[in-house]
Amino acid sequence: MYLKPNRKFFFINEIEKEFEKKSIPSIDVGDSIKMSILIQEGNKQRIQNIEGVIIAKHKSQLSTTITVRKIVQSIGVERVYLIHSPLIQNIKIIKKSKIRRAKLYYLRSRSGKATRLKTKFK
Repeated sequence: MYLKPNRKFFFINEIEKEFEKKSIPSIDVGDSIKMSILIQEGNKQRIQNIEGVIIAKHKSQLSTTITVRKIVQSIGVERVYLIHSPLIQNIKIIKKSKIRRAKLYYLRSRSGKATRLKTKFK
């Protein structure tokens, strides 16, 4: 059975391509990253650096998200970020890790040295 291409879907993709960022490195689950995010406090703006491990990635073109986990004062903090958001200034990969799973949710139940991932060498 042949399905006709949906014209409405085609136009949405064309509009979304204008807003996609071209300068994003190829990030994968298990990478340790450092991100610079623009934060609005009242009427002032500042850049805050965030460092952590990507434990999940949801691909959906313009609305692609990553879940970043970091440890702050011995408490695990996770946050979901839109990759193509204008608030994200840049993303820098610190370390790539060798993993076997698509989602690293098992890191939630681990602490200390048990959260280390094997480094991937080229």
